[in-house]
Amino acid sequence: MRKYHGNRHSGVLRRTRRIRDSNGRSNQAARRSYISGSQDDPLLPCHTISRDIENVSNTTSLPVTFADVTRAAETLRGVAHRTPVLTSTTANAIAGAQLFFKCENFQRVGAFKFRGAYNAVSRLTDDQRKRGVITFSSGNHAQAMALAGQLLGVPITVIMPANAPALKLAATRGYGASVVMYDPKADNREEVTATIVAERKLTLIPPYDHPDVIAGQGTATLELIDEIGPLDALVVPVGGGGLLSGSAIAATERSPGCAIYGVEPEAGNDGQRSFRSGEIVNIPVPDTIADGARTQHIGTLVLPILRALVHDIVTVSDDQLRTQMRFFMERMKIVVEPTGCLGAAAVMQHAIDLKGKRVGIILTGGNVDPATFCECMSAAGSLS
Repeated sequence: MRKYHGNRHSGVLRRTRRIRDSNGRSNQAARRSYISGSQDDPLLPCHTISRDIENVSNTTSLPVTFADVTRAAETLRGVAHRTPVLTSTTANAIAGAQLFFKCENFQRVGAFKFRGAYNAVSRLTDDQRKRGVITFSSGNHAQAMALAGQLLGVPITVIMPANAPALKLAATRGYGASVVMYDPKADNREEVTATIVAERKLTLIPPYDHPDVIAGQGTATLELIDEIGPLDALVVPVGGGGLLSGSAIAATERSPGCAIYGVEPEAGNDGQRSFRSGEIVNIPVPDTIADGARTQHIGTLVLPILRALVHDIVTVSDDQLRTQMRFFMERMKIVVEPTGCLGAAAVMQHAIDLKGKRVGIILTGGNVDPATFCECMSAAGSLS
């Protein structure tokens, strides 16, 4: 690993079920065995919630399994980048924890999305490949699908919002995809997509609610834990929930006792509301700088996985995202897009209390327009 020197928030929920590791130890016993001298779980819940799946000892009962993630890892071997894990003594001091940043901003297309896209496209039948694939995305999944299609010889059509970042739009077209624009304030992207699917008989691979996409996304966490060992907590950005779902599956199997958290922008907390209520909540298109999290709802495959395996979903503000972007640029010399900063902002700005813990954080991407980046830097606060 490359090393850089560089308030607690209410609403943290305690897991009410217990996960057991391969030796049959409970969640807390397994967690304590991984930390020399650790004490009882310090998470202080305001309330508890019941999970839909009780006494989960493995992921075989879920819509996507750990076997699916490991199979995806084999598919991606030699195709996707094994991205670096960075650390920072300054970040550790601010958070009061040992942080490990899985840098998917160094992935192909500049985001984790390539993992799920390539895994899904690679599993199409010959007939599906010939007819082509359609998807909808604000940018990163669009680019990922376009590149996967280019590599595998599959025509890709992408439905993109008119306000998609110019950088992501240009890259999607550059990889050879056909782009159809829509007005996000007037049109529903899923309805636009469904109309084209019916007309052209294309195969839909959505950005998050697809088993092969979820499995592919889980490979980032698989790599992280295989490289740095067991974690006490894993913190993951949330848009539609595909990455969090895949990450939760991988972490549950590879690091029993790991507390798993999702993080959304305050303006787009559909995942948090869905997770806590047990029902999918739809919201208007969120007004947030985190363009990768401007989703209106999480997926139907996603929700049962989150309810079974995730501790909680918390939120951070756009100002906190700007501050986190500045920290990464100034202290670690990396560019991370706003959505990619969600997890780090929650940990380093104390939306989750993880003091004294070994914490994995997925930095999901680095695709941000230069103008937007400069605007964020000029408006950002400072962590140090």
